[in-house]
Amino acid sequence: MIGLLQRVTHARVEVDGQCIGRIEAGLLVLVGVQAEDDESRAARLLERLLGYRVFPDAEGRMNRSLRDTGGGLLLVPQFTLAADTRKGARAGFSTAAPPDRAAALFGHLAGLARSAHADVACGRFGADMQVSLTNDGPVTFWLEA
Repeated sequence: MIGLLQRVTHARVEVDGQCIGRIEAGLLVLVGVQAEDDESRAARLLERLLGYRVFPDAEGRMNRSLRDTGGGLLLVPQFTLAADTRKGARAGFSTAAPPDRAAALFGHLAGLARSAHADVACGRFGADMQVSLTNDGPVTFWLEA
C-alpha cells in the first residue's frame, strides 16, 4: 500500500459539492492500493502513518507523530498512486489492485484507523472527489507498506 502523506493545517474532501470529510491540523493521506496488498499491509501502513514523526517539537525538529499531537487524519483513496509510470506518456494500471479488492482494503484501513485514532475522516472510494488542503511546511512523504 502507498500512502502519500501531507502535513496540513486543514483539509477537506467533497463529493457532489458536499463535504464528506474534513480535518483541522494533522495529516491528509492519499492512499493507493497495489495488486499484491493485503490486510497486513493496510495495518502496517496505518502504524507508519500514526507513528511517522512529521510534526515539530519545541525545538522545531520533526520529532512528533500524529499519535503525539492527536491531530486529524483524512484518508483519501487515490488509485492513480499505484500506476506504472516507468515508460511511455500514459500511465498503466496493471500494478493497481482491482477496484473491488482496492475498495475492500481501503475500507479495512479506514476501519483500523477509526479504531486506533480519535479524529479520522475519509474520502469515498470510486467517487469524483474534490480535495482541498493547506500543506503545512510544505511537508510531504511517500510511504509504502
